[in-house]
Amino acid sequence: TRRRRRSSSAKAPRRFISRVICVSNMGRKNRNRQRAQQDRDGKPEGKRNRDDAGWGAGYSEIIKENKLFEHYYTELKIVPEGEFEEFMETMREPLPATIRITGYKSHAKEILHTLKEKYFKEVQDLEVDGQKIEAPQPLSWYPDELAWHTNLSRKILRKSPLLEKFHQFLVSETESGNISRQEAVSMIPPLLLKIEPQHKILDMCAAPGSKTAQLIEMLHSDMDVPFPEGFVIANDVDNKRCYLLVHQAKRLNSPCIMVVNHDASSIPRLHIDQDGKKDVLFYDRILCDVPCSGDGTMRKNIDVWKKWTTSNSLHLHGLQIRIAVRGVEQLAVGGRMVYSTCSLNPIEDEAVIAALLEKSEGALELADASADLPGLKYMPGITSWKVMTKEGQWFSDWSEVPTSRHTQIRPTMFPPTDPEKLANMKLERCMRILPHHQNTGGFFVAVLVKKAPMPWNRPDGSSAEAPVEAVEGETPAEGNPSVPDTPDPSEQSPCCSLCCSPPPPKKMKLFGFKEDPFVFLTEDDPIFPPIQAFYNLSPDFPKMNVLTRTHEGKKRHLYMVSKELRNVLLNNSERMKVINTGVKVWSRNTDGEQFGCAFRLAQEGIYTLCPYIRARIINISVEDVKVLLTQENPFLSKLEDDAHNQAKKLEMGSIVLRYLPDPQDLDAPQCPIDLCGWRGKTSLRAFVPRNECLHYLRMVGVEVFRDKQGKRNDGSTETQEGSTEDAEGLSQEADLLEQEGEETEQNGSESNTNDTEPVSSSCDGPTS
Repeated sequence: TRRRRRSSSAKAPRRFISRVICVSNMGRKNRNRQRAQQDRDGKPEGKRNRDDAGWGAGYSEIIKENKLFEHYYTELKIVPEGEFEEFMETMREPLPATIRITGYKSHAKEILHTLKEKYFKEVQDLEVDGQKIEAPQPLSWYPDELAWHTNLSRKILRKSPLLEKFHQFLVSETESGNISRQEAVSMIPPLLLKIEPQHKILDMCAAPGSKTAQLIEMLHSDMDVPFPEGFVIANDVDNKRCYLLVHQAKRLNSPCIMVVNHDASSIPRLHIDQDGKKDVLFYDRILCDVPCSGDGTMRKNIDVWKKWTTSNSLHLHGLQIRIAVRGVEQLAVGGRMVYSTCSLNPIEDEAVIAALLEKSEGALELADASADLPGLKYMPGITSWKVMTKEGQWFSDWSEVPTSRHTQIRPTMFPPTDPEKLANMKLERCMRILPHHQNTGGFFVAVLVKKAPMPWNRPDGSSAEAPVEAVEGETPAEGNPSVPDTPDPSEQSPCCSLCCSPPPPKKMKLFGFKEDPFVFLTEDDPIFPPIQAFYNLSPDFPKMNVLTRTHEGKKRHLYMVSKELRNVLLNNSERMKVINTGVKVWSRNTDGEQFGCAFRLAQEGIYTLCPYIRARIINISVEDVKVLLTQENPFLSKLEDDAHNQAKKLEMGSIVLRYLPDPQDLDAPQCPIDLCGWRGKTSLRAFVPRNECLHYLRMVGVEVFRDKQGKRNDGSTETQEGSTEDAEGLSQEADLLEQEGEETEQNGSESNTNDTEPVSSSCDGPTS
């Protein structure tokens, strides 16, 4: 036996070595291939000239031709007669860069004012290499001039110092969540949902999260209401993409957003407590932006040109119907669902809507949204189309399809044959946006209104939705949220697979990353009374909405959710896989215990908490904001007299620094600003993440600009127009705080993807 064991163990290294040699040979072949490619092209394989490609950078080698695509859409006649050449030429041009101003409305107006009065004015008369720069223009159909498009390329942005400043402004404000790079047509579906603050909203296929951010903004349209009655549940089937979604959504710091991880076609039906009874949660608004073939994104995703084939649409059609059906099942009667794709193909568009309307037996109706976005140019939906295989074979009716094709082509892919039924559907109310009409991408959108319960949800023929008992026996995929059904890889949209980013450092499990629990504070939790007393919270503060992410040990961070999301969490913990929810409002500060409270305020949740805080508030002026955000640790004497006197009356510890607008001073910001701070022995410090710090400095007239070498002509690290004092210290301090914050999170036992606020020892302790 000993000899047998020895011989078997001796063989293992040889097998291992042979595998290593095999891998090594593969690496040598790849290197040889790269050298050959470099010899042919004069540059390494994969090194593309981004400047030459404008906004479609990185795809300059791809030939923008696809004869099958042209033949298909010529035959379908979705483009008006005489416009097809213009349509194709526009499809070959790079997509204009489009930005949307995000955030709450008062701050959005300040950012818009800065853009229009400073950056856009500087750009409009600028010439680069003898070429006059076209100034950015607002999208005519987007409300309040909060969305703009420009043809500026990366190459042009790099050539002019003024444009470089504009570019840095865009990057910085994007990172702080105040501006989003979002394709123009992608902004349409949330606008057509007509969101109100009390609406319960489901975003079925939410990643990467641009539309989700729009939904959150609409909920918070009134900045004076910290907890709107409505909420957004954002779902995505891909676990990794859910973290990208969290990153996008968390920039708005809302307590009304929850990110979940499910297959949209079988997303669980949720329960809530309604007047002491368990009831089914139906949504007032649903965004159903389904996976699609993405041929409307050819201007942005250039590789679609060579990958496009009709089989993509045929594969996705069934999944799109299943997701849409699951959506209308969970839509409240009287509710509104927007179905959208970035595809021009009627198999993914009108065919899905027609199948949905036919299944509903009158419960659904296509809404006329023609007047909802004045200025938007679009083509009405078509009522006649054909189906083509990837080999180019056409079928006008299901009866023509041979039996051998029945697994690829389904009856729902064809328009209804009954003329009366087709007319009643009013498919012309669908909206198809063509790229050449307004220099955009291609898009399809349809607005559905639910008039009655779906036929299969009417027990015993009644008009009520199925009771809770009727949904208890759901399929395993619905009842077991830890095992989300994953669609066939062939059904994944090419345009939906480009935005994945690495997930945070969490332990990977079989079906995704293991999330920490969501634990609400109990009525008698001993950590809360000191917080209540220290900040003198008002009696109506909803402390039952405060949660933490650990069952055991010290609570490091406290988060808040709205009352309605708390209801959802408590009643569905076993039914859904929650990735993230809530906004961080307090962080543990061990040194602060000696001052009366172990928790300091977190900048992320400052606007959620401030309506309830009645103590430890210092009112500051514009000049005070400049001092606090440009100097690392200013003495109290550097503040103006009013703020200085208020600060002297406060004990050491966490504070709120509040700026209130002066209607008489139109040059100052006309919106309130709340900053987290720390009152030290003789000084005051603001604790604001770096990008937000730059944002607030711009609001008060101080611009921080870094050139390509990170220095000014005089050798300093930063350039500030209006104030240069302690700018280098600002940058170094902010970077240090970010680094220490990352280390704290990675080394801690409790984790949350929302935990990105800088945390440092100097922040947590008394400041001299």
